[in-house]
Amino acid sequence: MTRVAKFAVALPLMLSIVTSVRAQEKEKNQQLAREILQQLIEINTTDSAGSVTAAAEAMAKRLRQAGFGEQDIHLAGPRDSKKNLVLRFRGQGKRRPVLFIGHLDVVEARRTDWSSDPFTFSEKAGYFYGRGTEDMKAGDALLVTSLVRLKAEGYVPDRDLILALTADEEGGSANGVDWLLKNHRDWIDAEYAINLDGGEFERDGDKRLLAGLQAAEKVYVDYQFESLNPGGHSSLPSPDNAIYHLSAALSRLQSFSFPVNVNEITRNYFQKTASFSKGQTAEDMRAVAKDPPDASAAARLSQSAYYNSVLHTTCVATMLAGGHAANALPQTARANVNCRIFPGEDPESVRKTLESVAADAKVTVTIVPYKDDSGNVIPTVPVPPSPLLPEVTQAEEKTVQAFWPGLPVVPTMSTGATDGRFLRIAGIPTYGIACMFFEVNDNRAHGKDERVGVKDFYEGVEVAYQLIKNLSAAN
Repeated sequence: MTRVAKFAVALPLMLSIVTSVRAQEKEKNQQLAREILQQLIEINTTDSAGSVTAAAEAMAKRLRQAGFGEQDIHLAGPRDSKKNLVLRFRGQGKRRPVLFIGHLDVVEARRTDWSSDPFTFSEKAGYFYGRGTEDMKAGDALLVTSLVRLKAEGYVPDRDLILALTADEEGGSANGVDWLLKNHRDWIDAEYAINLDGGEFERDGDKRLLAGLQAAEKVYVDYQFESLNPGGHSSLPSPDNAIYHLSAALSRLQSFSFPVNVNEITRNYFQKTASFSKGQTAEDMRAVAKDPPDASAAARLSQSAYYNSVLHTTCVATMLAGGHAANALPQTARANVNCRIFPGEDPESVRKTLESVAADAKVTVTIVPYKDDSGNVIPTVPVPPSPLLPEVTQAEEKTVQAFWPGLPVVPTMSTGATDGRFLRIAGIPTYGIACMFFEVNDNRAHGKDERVGVKDFYEGVEVAYQLIKNLSAAN
């Protein structure tokens, strides 16, 4: 038998062996990611009864075991239960570092509200269940898995890679990203940041729609509407009533809409989304992407709560309190009005607008201050959108096309808020890239029976790994 013939016989066997080895390696990586996700879910990291420190220490232990040196691992924070984890994966220093962020804390979850224990990881019918599976311990697991895997392979990035897993994104007074910027900026300073808590990959059932690239987010600000009155005996009522003043102001707020606003990010979003939308919706998306945006098209799109939020600053009453006794005229009436402010708009300007909408001298409108762990007021300032850096967009495009050819990468603006706001304000451009798909019609973040698809999660294991390499591979 000739050498060529022998090679032809051996080739299928060699390919079979390579395929088998790759499958085993893929399964090994998936199992590691699953173990990390389970470990994180079963560590309670709520503000009331949990410990972010416990989760941070668990991940630090894994990173040490992977071979990262103690000098490159930091555990620090303002309180014993609120320590943040920062890791530096040393590279060649050819470019400035990339920072990857994820938060370890989760919102509260009551056992009585859930079908199963929210802090016991479980797998059922193609889903992983547990508080934080969607927001955002799955993302944390993807990051830790990727860095452990790259370390084991002997990978040397062309730049340092920084991982920060932090506290109190969901609330509390010890926000980890804010604390790190104020106390240890040198640990996390970077050319830009990638935030897996944004830029969701969207699917509708089995149909994959888009891969998000979050480059802007709306600013979370609470305002207090308050009416004060001398009060008196309820047997002697008067139209001058604190509750009536407040309710009338809130009624006027209900009917008010802030002006349409479009920026580079949302214009790009509507242009790209129009390409796979249909009918009037597609036409309206193209029309609002023009400069200036078409008012009639914006009005039609705004009938959707989501598109309304993408096109406007929004403010909504979320809590009420009033009166002090059932048989007394109210001396106070208060409402919390939660606003999600369009990037670049001034919160003080929004306050003045709300004051005009209330249109009542007996209703005051003030910004509710947000304080850090030391009691210092964190200023409420506009958050600039991040420019669409070609380096980032090309890396995500390359990653996504390798897995799903033709799937559009779409710049987005989050209607909610993430830790990216602190970085953007500090001058570090931040991009949300979730690396995994989420069902658009089944968002359970912060809700009952939170879950993430098993297949989606395992795909994310490979996507996150490839994205990190594409952002840091030496040319």
